[in-house]
Amino acid sequence: MRRLRARWSVLADRIDGATPADRDRTVDALRAFAILGVVLGHWLVTALTTADGGLSNTSPLAHLPRLAPVSWVFQTLAVFFLVGGHVAARGYAAARERGVSYGVWVGQRLSRLFRPVAPVLALWAVAAAGMLLGGAEPDTVRTLVKLVLSPLWFLLVFGVLTAATPLVARLSPLWPAAVVAGVDVWRFGLGGPEWIGWVNVAAGWLVPYTLGAAWSRGAFGRRAPAALLLGAGAAATAGLVLWGGYPASMVGVPGAPISNLNPPTLAAVAFGVAQCGLALLLRGPLERVMRRPRVWAKVALVNLSAMTIFLWHQTAMMAVTALGLLAPADLPGLHTVPDSPQWMAARLLWLPVFAAALGVCWAAFRTYEQAGRPARGRSSRTRSLRAPEEAAAAHA
Repeated sequence: MRRLRARWSVLADRIDGATPADRDRTVDALRAFAILGVVLGHWLVTALTTADGGLSNTSPLAHLPRLAPVSWVFQTLAVFFLVGGHVAARGYAAARERGVSYGVWVGQRLSRLFRPVAPVLALWAVAAAGMLLGGAEPDTVRTLVKLVLSPLWFLLVFGVLTAATPLVARLSPLWPAAVVAGVDVWRFGLGGPEWIGWVNVAAGWLVPYTLGAAWSRGAFGRRAPAALLLGAGAAATAGLVLWGGYPASMVGVPGAPISNLNPPTLAAVAFGVAQCGLALLLRGPLERVMRRPRVWAKVALVNLSAMTIFLWHQTAMMAVTALGLLAPADLPGLHTVPDSPQWMAARLLWLPVFAAALGVCWAAFRTYEQAGRPARGRSSRTRSLRAPEEAAAAHA
């Protein structure tokens, strides 16, 4: 154990030393927080039960509404879009200064974003076909594939906004927020068609994205604007939930008549604005914490495989759940109905197992994201020596 700690200390010091002095480490810290928040949130509020035969998807939030505050902690996509808008706007401005064309810039960014998706789609296409040929219930296969594919909408939206950065980087977030409000009034107040809500998929996430772009221009150099975002967003969220009829949960709940997330509602946007304000207020403390080499190394390594972690975390959870079916009885917190605090307590015990399964997926598929680490013609020792520099430069 002492030797492992010593090796980790050496690696952390190398990553810290390889990090450019002018790098804003808070950006990486917020991105890592957002990704890990989504992962833990899915693992906590997604349950695959055997109650109806086969595997069906449900959520403890459907059975225990008082757990809604859990979704406030782990619904962190707004922070990811905040960071994405900041990095994209800053990166595009730098590319223009270097004379790099828009086509080259956007091609590089989208390739980095979507390259890790291919193995997920390929593996699940084979797995779904195999399960169907093996006699699995179509509803079970549909449930599993939907859980894997549903998070990919976020990558599509993120990719579209990234490609549109030159057009939206200087857009005021008030404009997309007004679109979300108008769509909600039409849907919920005037009896408009449900499909109109999908306009909010772009408009809703454009709000934190444009806040991130404004951050890149120095709009939040003082604390007052960030404090205003936090206060106004929190007040608006509370008002919409308490008196506007919006659900308290900030994630979708199976069977609920309204989802705050699918598509985003005005309550979700207001909540995201509050999150962005809090994230911007925490930059100072985060910067001080990120100066600690061992903390920074962990954040840098998460960023190096952020998309791999995001894309494979549901597969890891489902693999553990499927293997658990080999047990003679349903396992608490894994296959049982999530209708009690005991289920939540048992679920917490499964998180390290999910993390271990995700580690296996990471080891198998991380190279698709880390395209800058060609395996051919390079010894394992050479690749290991490159790791600190690549971790330090992850998602620059």
